[in-house]
Amino acid sequence: MGIKSFLAARKNQKKMTTDIPIKVSDYMSTKLITFKSEDKIETVIDILIKYRISGGPVVNSKNELIGVISEGDCIKQISESRYHNLPMINNTVEKCMVKNVETIDGNMNIFDAANKFLESKRRRFPILQDGKLVGQISQKDILKAALALKGQDWK
Repeated sequence: MGIKSFLAARKNQKKMTTDIPIKVSDYMSTKLITFKSEDKIETVIDILIKYRISGGPVVNSKNELIGVISEGDCIKQISESRYHNLPMINNTVEKCMVKNVETIDGNMNIFDAANKFLESKRRRFPILQDGKLVGQISQKDILKAALALKGQDWK
């Protein structure tokens, strides 16, 4: 005869429930520093340094996402400007920004978002709702979410 169990019957066992939010929209940043396509690159560089950010979304007058500008885009512009011996004074965000921007759905769970970060090698993703920019999720936001969920059943 085999052993059934060494433990006594388990009565009134409480199930661990995760009432902790795990959607991207629960952890995204909503107070964003945004740029306009007509902003000068020098202004963007000043803002990136002042606020210690690595980039930001570019929006039009209707708050619709039209691109993303990053430190790398600015550095590329500085390098090209130096190479061609042209001043950067007339360079605008529109000339330097990335126009084909990947976004994340605010209803996506943070674990799927973490995988998207790993697959795409991006540092941030804008979040749109009805075509308007409503937030942004960064790799750091995913880390904050993971800490908030620490000790929970990650299903």
